Amino acid sequence: MSFAALSRRFGPGIIMASSCVGGSHIIASTQAGAYYGYQLAGLIVLVNLLKYPFFRIAFDYSSEHRKTLLQGYAERGRLSVQLFLAFNLFATVVNIAGGTLLSAVLLGMMLPQGIPANVLNVVVLASFLILLFGRQYQALDRISKAVMLGLTLVTLAALVMAFGQPPQPPVAGFETPSPWVWAAVPFFAALTGWMPAPLELSVSSSMWVVEKNRLDPDYRPKRMVDFNTSYILTIILALMFMALGALVQYGQAVTPLSGGKFIGQFVDMYAHSIGEWMRLPMTAVAFACIYGTTIVAVDGYSRCNMQAVNLLRGREPARAEAELRLWLTGACLLAFVLIQFFSNAIGKMIPFAMTASFLSAPVFAALNLRLAAECSGKPLWLMPLAYLGLLALVLAAAAYLLLL
Repeated sequence: MSFAALSRRFGPGIIMASSCVGGSHIIASTQAGAYYGYQLAGLIVLVNLLKYPFFRIAFDYSSEHRKTLLQGYAERGRLSVQLFLAFNLFATVVNIAGGTLLSAVLLGMMLPQGIPANVLNVVVLASFLILLFGRQYQALDRISKAVMLGLTLVTLAALVMAFGQPPQPPVAGFETPSPWVWAAVPFFAALTGWMPAPLELSVSSSMWVVEKNRLDPDYRPKRMVDFNTSYILTIILALMFMALGALVQYGQAVTPLSGGKFIGQFVDMYAHSIGEWMRLPMTAVAFACIYGTTIVAVDGYSRCNMQAVNLLRGREPARAEAELRLWLTGACLLAFVLIQFFSNAIGKMIPFAMTASFLSAPVFAALNLRLAAECSGKPLWLMPLAYLGLLALVLAAAAYLLLL
């Protein structure tokens, strides 16, 4: 089978995977390794396993019924759509603004010095619109496949090189930390909130599945190959980034979870421990992660906001592409405004958004679970795993709120 033919088997799953590797992987997974070594490998795998049914339901439901999860929510009442829209509007602005800032910082590290930060922010936001304004789904499909292929190869090469380096001596006074203490709970919440991605991403995924089914009538029987391969790839990449953090940063002084400062430290640590020649490749890896995640967020959040508003108004858009361009532009403009007035606070907003996704996960899990009954051909183990996952998400959120 040729590479082109193999590539056509994949679509929404790879787009979903591309959206997973930004905040949850390069920031949270790497910091998990930097803080705790390999101690959280089991937790990362467990969280991905418990969330698996709720992302899979998006692919099953939308392939079988030719409609999105939001349309399924709407059939069960307006409140579900209203709750989704309220949270999604917040996530739209904060996540796109945060991703744009981080992308601009990394872009500036790869270009000649002296380019103003705001110019880089405009360049990044404009590139999102240019790439997505044409044939939106096809553009996103191509970008996601390129990002995931390049990211996987470069990350694997960096991991092999890191294994070949002598271990860094720990800083003076370093003691092996335990993640199983109350003080680590906020980091756990942020890590699991976006691992492998916020659960509201399942709604965006269902929209990409509907679009893929429209463009490729043969996608339905191939959807599980696309989804399962992509989902497994996100788990492998999460563990790879955790291993990179453990090999290069464990025992060193690590910036608290915030985003911007950690990105610079992320690149510096590889350049110092492996070699200065590694600075540009690792900057490119970080840029691919954050840029790929953010452009998927621009498309996914805009599609969700557009459809949620139309469902609440009782209509479907007559010219979906033209209307989607307006939502894409609005999302980027609002993100730019947030950057202008609150750029110093966005570093704190990112972990806040991750924690908010952690607390809202039981809501989206329950909404998706209600639609699972309409999906036929489910394996026998899927529903028990879904109920176990919902129970775990509810208990974890309850425990977190009790500890505040």
